[in-house]
Amino acid sequence: MTVDPPGWLDALGELLDAANRGEIRRLDESLPLATALEEIVLGAPRRYTRPEVIERAGLALDEGRRLWRALGFPEVSDTELLFTERDIEAARLMSQLTDAGILAPDVREAVARAVAQSMSRLAEWQVGMLKQLVAGESDGVSPQQSLELAAAVLPKLETLQAYVWRRHLAATVSRVVVGRDEDEDIWPLAVGFADMVGFTRTTRRRSTSELSEMIERFESSTTDVIAGGRGRIIKTVGDEVLFVADDIADAAAIAVALQDRVRAEPALPELRIGLAAGPVLVRFGDVYGEVVNIAARLTTHARPDSVLVDREVAAALADDPRFEVRSLRPLHVRGYSHLHPYLLRRAGEPAPDPEP
Repeated sequence: MTVDPPGWLDALGELLDAANRGEIRRLDESLPLATALEEIVLGAPRRYTRPEVIERAGLALDEGRRLWRALGFPEVSDTELLFTERDIEAARLMSQLTDAGILAPDVREAVARAVAQSMSRLAEWQVGMLKQLVAGESDGVSPQQSLELAAAVLPKLETLQAYVWRRHLAATVSRVVVGRDEDEDIWPLAVGFADMVGFTRTTRRRSTSELSEMIERFESSTTDVIAGGRGRIIKTVGDEVLFVADDIADAAAIAVALQDRVRAEPALPELRIGLAAGPVLVRFGDVYGEVVNIAARLTTHARPDSVLVDREVAAALADDPRFEVRSLRPLHVRGYSHLHPYLLRRAGEPAPDPEP
């Protein structure tokens, strides 16, 4: 009989009942918790070596190895039983999509890399969240209860992820359908970087828990402001967020709103922000090109609590009564001998020390 779950596990009620009605393997000396958890997550026991999966999927051996590395997984021995029926199904599906001309081999691996980078971070966050829940339970959680919790929660997380993916897919389809350039990989975008000032120095003065809270505040605040301003986050890397917007004025409003939000957050350091606009290469969820490079350079040279923009952004905002732009001295930076920055601020806002 399953031990009654203590404390916060009681709140899972229906989920645990559903899990208990299924076939959750009992833990014993021959089945350690880590192995049992992996079986639940993978959806099946490990029965196949990598060469067996590759052969059953109809892939060449070197193709299978490249795909495995593209997914971001460490190299494994060809003799280890690490794979399940689901691995075979997934590899076979990718092989069929390639045979049908839908995914060329190089595109297939690029897609694998893009998906893997997002999913790896998501998985780390989800496991960390569950670990915190278990650690915070004063009555303790037994290994068997941890196993039941994983079996109960996993399908719900999977459903939620599928929903979020479909909503983002629908939003992306709408942007693609409404007016595209001849080159479908080139988008006219405003690109912004927002960087926390003195992040490395700040981390030395804060405990691990304080640092975790600061990063969470930064990510939640930037996500709220950027999404609320009709922008999109491309990625967040530690102390910096890269975002884009289809409209230059929207990107400018996001930049000044980010400054406002951070000023109201005592736990967060000041931001420096760089903004540039023009044709951008969009590839598998990331952005590339001169516009991205210019935005990064402007961010590096911006003073704390200020926003620097390029000539394109300044020209677009010249007649917008919500903003003021002020021309600054040209910057001499690597790759750009005369990068002309402009200081952006909300109309009527006191001007900071302008020169970077």
